[in-house]
This record gives sequence, structure tokens and C-alpha cells, in this order.
Amino acid sequence: MPGPKARQLDLPLNFRRSSADVSQASIALGANSVSYTVRRSPRRRRGSFTLAIDERGLRISVPRDASQRWIDSVLRKHEVWIARKLTEWQARRAPVPCWGDGATLMHLGAPLRLTLVPVQTAPANDDGRLLINVSYPWRPADLAKGVAAWLRGEAVACFRARVAHYAPQLRVVAREVRLSEARTRWGSCHPAGNIRLNWRLIQMPLRLVDYVVVHELAHLREMNHSQRFWRTVAAIIPDYAARRKEIRDEAHRYLLV
Repeated sequence: MPGPKARQLDLPLNFRRSSADVSQASIALGANSVSYTVRRSPRRRRGSFTLAIDERGLRISVPRDASQRWIDSVLRKHEVWIARKLTEWQARRAPVPCWGDGATLMHLGAPLRLTLVPVQTAPANDDGRLLINVSYPWRPADLAKGVAAWLRGEAVACFRARVAHYAPQLRVVAREVRLSEARTRWGSCHPAGNIRLNWRLIQMPLRLVDYVVVHELAHLREMNHSQRFWRTVAAIIPDYAARRKEIRDEAHRYLLV
């Protein structure tokens, strides 16, 4: 008999794995070739469809027996909307980090300027600067690795402190708090009391970190997303809906690493 399943909180970082009938395709819309994901569902009625565009790109959900010709006609009919939405999402993507002296990263919602120093010392936050030692000649990949390691260390300390702060308020016990490397979720909670939080959260403001922490801890009382679960979250964070929306809409501003 299978054991209890963990609950998880999704994040917008990559394509989520799915057991559904999913495939990739592309279509010429105007002067552009647009790649998209097709999700075929046996439960969807003939002639129905759903279009969605977010950080994962363009997706269309259709009945299982929908023809490619029909799918193409739907996409062309909504060509203007698709072009506008894709442009909006492209503008919201975080820039690719340019690793070097003076590069910007985020720590708890505040920018840090990367400052390379020749002195052999541990990375440190010095009033808005992240001082990090490099040995010349250095490679950008080595610098990125050092910055990520520092952020992980900050994440461990911060997340454990926030869990220790909120667990008593929710009258739950978190037995273990560990970092997650997941590309598709902010956190997860196992009924045994194990909390896993994505280390990239440390780049976001503390109010958003707190929402994710409380969300996962609340699952130790309600392993679902029922009304009772959300009331449990609201008892600690009354504006949880606004924070959840901010994560969905603004996460890209902070996820520079």
C-alpha cells in the first residue's frame, strides 16, 4: 500500500513533466516561426480548446482527435493575441547573468552588486555588495558556482529561521527543512514533517518567502488545497492571495540566478 504523498507548490521555471499526451510543434505566424506545446485530452469536447501563454511559451489544449489542420486554423485565428502575449512575456524574462565584476544579483528582494576581491575570504554581503574572492585567471562558470553556493547558504539559514518562526503559530512540527533544486516548484511538504524549499526563493522579498513557508507548513494540517487549508494560511497571512499573485506575476524580476 503506497504511503502518503507530499504536497507541492509550483513555480514558473520550466516545463513541468506530465503523463498527458503532450507534443511540440511550430507554426508560421506572420513573419515569425512560433513554437508551441500541444496537449491532447480525451476529456475535452470536440471543437473546444484552450490557449495559454506564460513563461513556458505558447500552449494549446485540444481534444485527443483534433487534427493538425484544425489546430493550425485556431492558432492563425488568434494570431494577433498570440503575438501580443508572447511579446509581453519575452519582455518579462530575467536577463541572462553576465558574470563579472559589477554584475547584479538579488538577495531577499534587494539588489547586490558583485564585487571581485583578490583576498582569500568567504563571500560576504558588504552593504549592498557581494564580496567574492577569485583567483586569476577566473572563469565565469566558476564565479556563477561561487555565487550560487553563497545563495544556498543564505537560503538554509533564512528558511530554517522562518520555519521555526511560523511552525509554532500553526501548531505543527517541521522535522526537517532542506533545500530543493527543483525546476518546477517552490516547495513541497511531506506528512512526516519534511519541508523542502527551493533555494532560488532566497532571491525574493521576505514577504514572499514567508508565504511559501506558511503554505508548506499549512499542509502539515491540511494535505490538500481545500477551503480549510486556505483558511489556515489566511490566519497567518491574511493577504496571502496578493502575495501568491505577486509570485506568479513578478518572480521573473528576482530570479537572476
